[in-house]
Amino acid sequence: MTNQHASAVRRGRKFDQVLDGARKVFLTDGFEGASVDDIAREAGVSKATLYSYFPDKRLLFMEVAHSECARHATQQLDIPAGSSPRQVLTQVARHILRVILSDVGQKIYRICVAETERFPDLGREFFASGPKVERERFKEYLQAATARGELRIEDFDLAAEQWAALLRMDLFPRMIFNLRDSVTDSEINRVAEGAVDMFLACYGVSQAGDAASDRP
Repeated sequence: MTNQHASAVRRGRKFDQVLDGARKVFLTDGFEGASVDDIAREAGVSKATLYSYFPDKRLLFMEVAHSECARHATQQLDIPAGSSPRQVLTQVARHILRVILSDVGQKIYRICVAETERFPDLGREFFASGPKVERERFKEYLQAATARGELRIEDFDLAAEQWAALLRMDLFPRMIFNLRDSVTDSEINRVAEGAVDMFLACYGVSQAGDAASDRP
């Protein structure tokens, strides 16, 4: 969260109540369609109470987007110790795909993209709260795996960006442009395994435990 954003938001007893009401309204009506009256009504608070926490609607949406990104970023994957790169990458890919293809993930993304020209801080906040956090965590894994001799990577920033792009192939643009309204687990697995195959074709180190038959 940016310092400017944090300093403008006041926390208190009904903070979570206001945030939950705002989340429901924003995800239903979008940023432009969401009114302060509707948010206050959904949250069960007065407009005065809402404004005491958030001086304007933009700050309130930024907090909703931040909390959603932070919630997914802090989820821990149950990956057994000693897992091969293919096992780790496949689980990470499935997790990220389920997040970015979820109804909430799609709606938050669309709203941020639609409003970022009018409110540049919104796009920056969204990126800092979600995609940037995921990339930094992924880079840490890549660096550790490279140090162990499991991967062969020189430019970790580029590798992390390539990984993110691979996961957004096929299903993500179809969902964003409303060509699809849902995806199946088998489709998620197909994209995840394809991303892992391509990533390891570039950065993998040939090991018996990382063969195609090692897929989880």
